[in-house]
Amino acid sequence: MIGSSETTPRDIRELVDRARAAMHGFSTRGQKHVDMAVRALAWAVYEPDRASRLAEIAVEETGFGNVESKIQKNRRKTFGALRDLMHIKTVGLLEENPATGIIRYGKPVGVVGAICPSTNPTATPVNKAMMAVKGGNAVIVSPSPGSWRASSTTVSMMRDELRRCGAPPDLVQVLPRPITRDRTQALIKSVNLAVVTGSERAVGRAMTSGTVTIGVGSGNVPVIVDSCADLADAAVKIAASKCFDNATSCSSENAVILLDDVYHPALRALEEVGGWLCSADESRSIASVLWRDGLLNRDVIAKDAKVAAGAFGLPKSAAKARFFLVEEPAVGGPGSFADEKLSLVLTVYRAMDFAHAVEICEAILRVRGEGHSVGIHTRNTAHARELAERLNVVRVLVNQAHCLSAGGSFENALPFTLSLGGGTWAASPISENLNARHFINITYLVHCTPEDKPSESDLFAPLWMTHAEASVE
Repeated sequence: MIGSSETTPRDIRELVDRARAAMHGFSTRGQKHVDMAVRALAWAVYEPDRASRLAEIAVEETGFGNVESKIQKNRRKTFGALRDLMHIKTVGLLEENPATGIIRYGKPVGVVGAICPSTNPTATPVNKAMMAVKGGNAVIVSPSPGSWRASSTTVSMMRDELRRCGAPPDLVQVLPRPITRDRTQALIKSVNLAVVTGSERAVGRAMTSGTVTIGVGSGNVPVIVDSCADLADAAVKIAASKCFDNATSCSSENAVILLDDVYHPALRALEEVGGWLCSADESRSIASVLWRDGLLNRDVIAKDAKVAAGAFGLPKSAAKARFFLVEEPAVGGPGSFADEKLSLVLTVYRAMDFAHAVEICEAILRVRGEGHSVGIHTRNTAHARELAERLNVVRVLVNQAHCLSAGGSFENALPFTLSLGGGTWAASPISENLNARHFINITYLVHCTPEDKPSESDLFAPLWMTHAEASVE
């Protein structure tokens, strides 16, 4: 599991050694001590001036998203995660159950390698650090090469706050430059647990490293607007979610599927909240710029609407829009409007009925995003249940702004996170939101209980009866 000294760069070995030294004795001081360190990490990024400064650095360095959204993300996600973390025990005695005779103890998993994306270079490091330290672990952040300054500044702030509260600052460290694929892979091979948020390729490399890895990759969220939906409310929520941080989130709506009987009023509702309905020629112009050789063009993704409109060659009046609506007659393949777009481009499909809408959802998820999430705006509970029963996704959100809710919300019960597991559908070992329980090992102290041994008849009688009936026939 752990990389050998012959193959691991010296500075990475030193990081891991310092991380282990910082962990020594940290969790054994008890839950209150651990929780104070977690509060310190949260305050490092939640404090208003630092939240603003980090947002400005992130946008300046990466060119992705916008400052106001990133300030909100730094504060809201951190605050929500802290709320969740303060509700649970993670170190020492967790639970005694007299009925089962089992007592559970929480223990650290070890040194965590946190691989973080350029789309969230400040909020993701603190989110992962809080969860890791909550379990008594140390964490080493590996930023994207294009966002090292933003992530390293975040780590520096967290280390300062750990010092102030009397916790070892080396509980949180950052991989020094240069950030390369080989150095990131060397870090992953040197830690006990890797938690990777990024491209499918980055997650795939980590999964083959030999280190226990929790990987979460791309999304491609389709959202159904049902015949019975509140169209105005749906449009407001879709627009708010799509426009948040210029659609950098994996949970941002990439397609809306409008039922035939509300197609035109639903489109008008989306236009009224700032959508620009593209002509066929404008859609072709967007496609020619948004993808290059089948890959997203990094020069145009996650840009402000005004900048994107100019890059796409849209009319000047389109620059006043908040996002862009592209109508598609059918679901294409990778590198088409059915794919993840990481931009203010929202694909629109027309479904004949609800069954057809579900089929379109399935087709989109086959292109990309299976395992992640879908959304539905509806008053029909049966339709929401049908979607959840049929689709291979972890989350089905009902009447919510998707990217503001899939990673946790104060108005739903999902844990706050910036890493959303997609289960085996997405080659991920977790089918839930990443949370603190993924950062602890559990020891079970097991006592004897009264015997619970049924008879053979208790267990096999239904099968024997089936055999008997078959023999009579």
